[in-house]
This record gives sequence, structure tokens and C-alpha cells, in this order.
Amino acid sequence: MLACALTPGNVDDRTPVPAMVTRLRGKLIGDRGYISAPLTELLFEQGLHLITRLRKNMKNRLMHLSDKLLVRKRAIIELIIDQLKNISQIEHSRHRSPAHFTVHLIAGLIAYTHQDKKPGLHLDEHALLAA
Repeated sequence: MLACALTPGNVDDRTPVPAMVTRLRGKLIGDRGYISAPLTELLFEQGLHLITRLRKNMKNRLMHLSDKLLVRKRAIIELIIDQLKNISQIEHSRHRSPAHFTVHLIAGLIAYTHQDKKPGLHLDEHALLAA
């Protein structure tokens, strides 16, 4: 499932998250900017476990080994975003109309889906569950 939300620059990144993940269950990996007790609780009620790294001023907490591995693999997400911006060229910002912006964005996403080599986690699900 793919969900995205376009918001103005002055909107908190955490605001659109609950609406985008309404039909998801399982684990949701985010960066430190998504750490919020109310957001974590709301997502947990929806059946999602929010996994993030800790901020420097936060106390250490126990984390499953599988979750720790997934947080480390978050770099792959950053790589995909970089490929979308550079290879699929979706970062162009001087569109003259919202329709042109939307067409450009969708064309970039379609171009990415047709790439032969895409990065992946290559994790064995059974090994993660056993950890």
C-alpha cells in the first residue's frame, strides 16, 4: 500500500500520519522527528507499533533485535528517496499549475517502479521472528 500527503511547509510532519496509516497493521519505522507520546499511543490503538531511534536526551530502552535491525535498514528508505529525487527527477519545484506538479510526481513514481534494480531489505521473515 502506498500513501502520501502533500502539506504546506508549516505543518508538522506528524499531523498527516494517522490518516495515512488507517488500514495498516504491524510495524511503522520513522526517524526521530516522529517521536511523540500521543502519536505513538494513537498508532498503537490502530494496531501499529512505531519504531524510531532515540533522541540523544532520551533514556535508553529495550528493543527487540528485529526492530533494531529494521531501524538500521532505514538508510534504504533514504536511498529510495534520493533515487526518486535524482533519477526520477521529482524534486523540480517550479511548476506553473497543480496539475503539472501532480503529473510530474506520478510520472516520477511510475518511472521508479520500472527500474530494474531497486534496493531492498533482503531479510528472512522467519529469522526476524525468531530473534
